[in-house]
Amino acid sequence: MRVLTHPRSANRFIRARFTLSLIGMLLLACLFSDASAAEQAGLTGKAGQAAGDTPQKTPGNWSSFRNGKLQQGIADSSLPAELELLWQHPSSDGVASTAAIVGDRVYMAGLNGYVECLELKTGKPIWKYRSIENPDPKEFAPGFKSSPLVTGKGVYLGDEDGIFHAIDLKTGKKLWQFKTDAEIISSANITAHGKILFGSYDNSLYCLNEKDGSLVWRFETDGYVNCSPAIVENFTFVTGCDEQLRVIDIDTGKQHSHMPLETYLIASPALMGDSLYVGTYASEIISVNWKDLKVEWRYKDPNKEFPYHSSAAVTRDFVVAGGRDKQVHCVERKTGKSVWDFGTRGRVDSSPVILGNRVFIGSSDDNLYELDLKTGKTNWKKNLGDDITASPAIGSGHLIIGTESRNGALYCFGKK
Repeated sequence: MRVLTHPRSANRFIRARFTLSLIGMLLLACLFSDASAAEQAGLTGKAGQAAGDTPQKTPGNWSSFRNGKLQQGIADSSLPAELELLWQHPSSDGVASTAAIVGDRVYMAGLNGYVECLELKTGKPIWKYRSIENPDPKEFAPGFKSSPLVTGKGVYLGDEDGIFHAIDLKTGKKLWQFKTDAEIISSANITAHGKILFGSYDNSLYCLNEKDGSLVWRFETDGYVNCSPAIVENFTFVTGCDEQLRVIDIDTGKQHSHMPLETYLIASPALMGDSLYVGTYASEIISVNWKDLKVEWRYKDPNKEFPYHSSAAVTRDFVVAGGRDKQVHCVERKTGKSVWDFGTRGRVDSSPVILGNRVFIGSSDDNLYELDLKTGKTNWKKNLGDDITASPAIGSGHLIIGTESRNGALYCFGKK
């Protein structure tokens, strides 16, 4: 096992505002490296991509939170056999969201209220956008917990004050904004026809026109919408604090069907075929046939009961997710039977990314791990000195991930 180290920050600080909003509010208010990787994911179209995906969802990119409409967490870029740290970019208050990689650009969103575009190879800043127009650094700017969605037209994401931002891809200037009534943690997804979907803590799922931010429809639920909406056929899905799985018709914004799940859901669903996979607050990973509205299987660790905040990565054979029990779990996709568990020394809210037979995931024990998909054994790890709640992004031959603290940063790995 290859182990790399990083000096630990002497002034480690976990942002209270983030902890309160993500954990406290929910508890109180809700109580692949090549074509073979794409083939493993079971997708359709060129290089395994679903037909009609985002304009920037082409092989080698990572343009949204879970890299595509199905949210399977599968990478189709390549990575060197051994990762080396190429650069790091500081971000005051840290990074809790997943970066986007499109071509030779990286798009990151920080808890300090900035969205930044960087050169992929060097980390050099290209442009910087703030959630408020006031340039005074002493003026509080709502931070970003949602991950950027990047299309051929812009960068899209919501902030802690409930404002959804559209940013010009080339200049970093504001295109438009849309106001919801509460915080946005949900990362956006987009249809082939330019309809942007995201959830808000005002108990709603929104559909906006990418062109101008005009409202197409708003669907109200009975609880916070924390998850990022997956898209398949003409449907999107809401799993949230109202303990329901809701299937929504994208054309009409009307509920097509729903089923009770009897537990809160914070993680975002992943889809393959007729099955939806998600970790729950009831300490389970479940598979649901979203057409028949039936639970196909439930997996629960027999020794520990902790909720899942991590969104699952799904291949043809496996489902992988991190748990607050400080473990990474891998189960058989068709049966839900345990394949392996990997223990860390901190909760695992980071969502895994799968590239061929390699699993990449962060932990609150400050480590970024590379695990073997079939065995769960550690191939490599890197200590970054701060909590890792963000999820990896893999694109254009690089891996990008952020850390969360007052001295947080974005890290880029590849080959020197």
